[in-house]
Amino acid sequence: MVITRTDAAALEAALAAVPDPEVPVVTIADLGILRAVEVDETTGEAHVVITPTYSGCPAMEAIRAHVEHVCRRQGWMPTVSTRLDPPWTTDWISEDGRDKLRRFGIAPPSGRGAVAADASSRHTGVVALELRVHVVACPQCGSTDTTELAHFGSTACKALRRCNSCREPFDEFKAI
Repeated sequence: MVITRTDAAALEAALAAVPDPEVPVVTIADLGILRAVEVDETTGEAHVVITPTYSGCPAMEAIRAHVEHVCRRQGWMPTVSTRLDPPWTTDWISEDGRDKLRRFGIAPPSGRGAVAADASSRHTGVVALELRVHVVACPQCGSTDTTELAHFGSTACKALRRCNSCREPFDEFKAI
């Protein structure tokens, strides 16, 4: 079987469509995990950079394997590397990704993540502290009268909550 190599734009689109293995309604592009795609037309190599949502994320090997598979199906020889700096933050989730999470029944993270997106502020030793009530809207009915049942939900990056209005349980994607 001969595989014809797609152009770089088609490869990038195919990679952007790779679903997250833990929450398949969002893609690795929606989550901000897909950081860069660089291709060498001469050699047919594609270098893809991904960033884990956290250092122990068990989904990273599955994501890496899926990215390699997509590259090969598109006719490219993949090299996938992991970039840890800057660290991933929930601020990198796209608006479309947040909408997809909400429609799926997962409350997207609200506010800014705990990790500074600005690399210059990470090494100052200054930690911003904000005192406020953590309000999470129910993705089913929209009520903000919700309660955290467990700090860890179906995955470590989610908390289990219940809506006090409609009584439905739901996951909250935690801000980091």
